[in-house]
Amino acid sequence: MKVRVRLIAGIDEAGRGPLAGPVVAAAVILDPLKPIEGLRDSKLLSAAQRERLADAIRTRALAWAVAEAAVAEIDRLNILHATFVAMARAVAALGIAPEEAWIDGNRCPDLPCPTKAIVGGDRDVAAISAASILAKTARDAMLMELDARYPLYGFAHHKGYSTKEHLAALARHGPCPEHRRSFEPVRQPSFDFDL
Repeated sequence: MKVRVRLIAGIDEAGRGPLAGPVVAAAVILDPLKPIEGLRDSKLLSAAQRERLADAIRTRALAWAVAEAAVAEIDRLNILHATFVAMARAVAALGIAPEEAWIDGNRCPDLPCPTKAIVGGDRDVAAISAASILAKTARDAMLMELDARYPLYGFAHHKGYSTKEHLAALARHGPCPEHRRSFEPVRQPSFDFDL
């Protein structure tokens, strides 16, 4: 007798807190017949481990997708709603429609399937861990590209987060087009100009 597999998409994001760059979301439907060892919250993994696992996820998952919401959307909508937009885009881009979506956190985006919020899901649920890894590796790659375009800010090192290095570069050069104007400390009168 064939056992029916429930198509559950794990969803997570990367980049809600940084001062610059997009927020990135991933959705993953794992294949129970192709388990992936070592899945866990992306923050608990080294960059090399994340890259190795991301390759395995892209190869073995039944379906996966990565999407983003751009800085302009973050500034217009706010970071929570922009995150939900990125999550909805990731689910829409899956090659398979999920029966249910499990989201890391305590709130859910509006999706065309039932949803469940799971606090600590990136640690406890394999599909959400996989989404966490894909979102983080995709966003890190985007910030490496931003570093090449805007080398004065050190995006390759801090990935847009509010480090001393980043704040010093902001004070010295003002924001670039990829800085989130709605975020403190980017939103300061001295930085209030159009680029």
